[in-house]
Amino acid sequence: MHVRQRKWGEGEITLIQELRELYPRWGKEKLAVLARREGVDLSVSTIGRILKYLRERGRLLSHSQKRWFYSRKRPKRPYAIRKPKDYAVLQPGDMVQVDTLDIHPFPKVHLKHFTARDVISRWDVIEVHPQANSANARLFLSTLLSRMPFPVRAIQVV
Repeated sequence: MHVRQRKWGEGEITLIQELRELYPRWGKEKLAVLARREGVDLSVSTIGRILKYLRERGRLLSHSQKRWFYSRKRPKRPYAIRKPKDYAVLQPGDMVQVDTLDIHPFPKVHLKHFTARDVISRWDVIEVHPQANSANARLFLSTLLSRMPFPVRAIQVV
């Protein structure tokens, strides 16, 4: 049985090892481009074989072992709590649904229509703002709380 001999030398191995240590998350395709810039013309599959050769001999850490970026868990938002399944809507103010709508009354005029509706009493509060941003949403919520004739217990964004 004849086993194919490798066609790269120690110079190519050290170059690929140095490039991989500089750019640990880059794959064989990008390393091939960098090797060509250094004047060494190697195919992508040859660079893959060199990387495998280096990993097998322990001369190269895989990027899974060398962790650079850590994902942060988002903190829980205390102000946006999911409605419990057993939440009963029995009286006005128990559930107010809020929604926005795009309005285009004239060409090149874009407005945001904010609507709040109480599920039981069908009481509506409506406002129009030039855009839907956090400041206008805060204004609408303060208007909603002041115009409703009953206390609001829960707001659902539709």
